[in-house]
Amino acid sequence: MSHVPAASRALRVLRFLAAQADPVPIETLMRACDLPRSTAYHLVNAMIDEGFVIHLSEERRYGLGVAAFEVGSGYTRQAPLQRIARRPLAQLVDRVGHSAHLAVLHGRDVLYVVEERAPGRPPLVTDVGVRLPAHLTASGRAIMGGLPPAQVRALYPDRDAFTDRTGHGPQSPTALRALLAAQRRRGYAFEDGEVTLGMASIAVPVVDHNGHPVAGLAVTYPSTGEVAPPDPEVVAHFARLLSQRLGARTAGPDQPG
Repeated sequence: MSHVPAASRALRVLRFLAAQADPVPIETLMRACDLPRSTAYHLVNAMIDEGFVIHLSEERRYGLGVAAFEVGSGYTRQAPLQRIARRPLAQLVDRVGHSAHLAVLHGRDVLYVVEERAPGRPPLVTDVGVRLPAHLTASGRAIMGGLPPAQVRALYPDRDAFTDRTGHGPQSPTALRALLAAQRRRGYAFEDGEVTLGMASIAVPVVDHNGHPVAGLAVTYPSTGEVAPPDPEVVAHFARLLSQRLGARTAGPDQPG
């Protein structure tokens, strides 16, 4: 349990706001972050004073402030996740023979930050800097499977929040909840033809020292049956390795079985 509850609440608010496509009403923030009304107002006012949150009074909504952007810019300059991930991704590709990539959640999209292509494999749409709908990708599902249900509901409140690429994939909050529940039972995320027809992906979340999912590690391969799919436990092994490098205490064997 945290010994600095105010700091924990402030970080929870920042994470939630960073995952939204647009500023949100205070009621949405309260529900998603499990904050009483008075606490929520005191907290966001303090964060407004420090520049981390901005209040759009005409819209009665709250969003990220300039100070949050400065922190994000500092992260981009240092790029610790990308630096940590490059060598393990290359090792993963050597192990499974398929292309691998690492993505982070940005609103209702995933943003691809590292990609390692396997020799002789076809190019993918997951180049570094590309965004794709999170609910259609294995990486996005891997991340969302570890988020609080309230945060997923805030991201996908109704059918209008769902987009489509190939005619496959969840198109309602109920369908997404069922998919994420099945994923948690299975132990990894999976998509087949929902991003690109004829291609499938397996993904496992990468977590930080708090157990919070910060990225999805995925391997993409042809789903035609001509090649063997990757072993999910091998993908999970490399996700655990990245998580450990971020300070996580991960359970499970150190080497894939």
